Amino acid sequence: MKASEELTTNLQAVLVDMIELHLQGKQAHWNVVGKNFRDLHLQLDEIIEDARLFADELAERMRALQAVPDGRSLAVANGTSLPPFPAGLVDTRDTVTHVVAMLDAVVKTMRDVHDQVDEEDPTSADILHGFIAKLEQYSWMVNAENISATASVVTPENSNQEATR
Repeated sequence: MKASEELTTNLQAVLVDMIELHLQGKQAHWNVVGKNFRDLHLQLDEIIEDARLFADELAERMRALQAVPDGRSLAVANGTSLPPFPAGLVDTRDTVTHVVAMLDAVVKTMRDVHDQVDEEDPTSADILHGFIAKLEQYSWMVNAENISATASVVTPENSNQEATR
């Protein structure tokens, strides 16, 4: 099968967002500071690694469809839908906000092109499904850092008695 121009354009849009996620994720990883630094720093490593692997898988899928992926910095900069990550040291709370926005932007791009991709190439759409599921999970997990709990923990009255038996 040879990809149409539309399929190539749609997959290219996802590719540049995935590359940008990897690059901006590294920027965040290097410059995050503050409370829970280590946990977020390590979580960013996971996201970055998956973004890199997802970009490679997608580019190779494009080549299998005789499409030509463009991962050059100019193509990425001109084509990405991700909001820019700030320069300098960024507090963990703000880093969480930016990373969630980046993850959500990549997912939005995939959802925006999904139906057109699926019409021409269900296999590529299946690949996008896997990416969406993982990136949405990351968005939830990263965002949990900035969410306040809604339940209060109440210790049962008999808990001390039960523990001593």
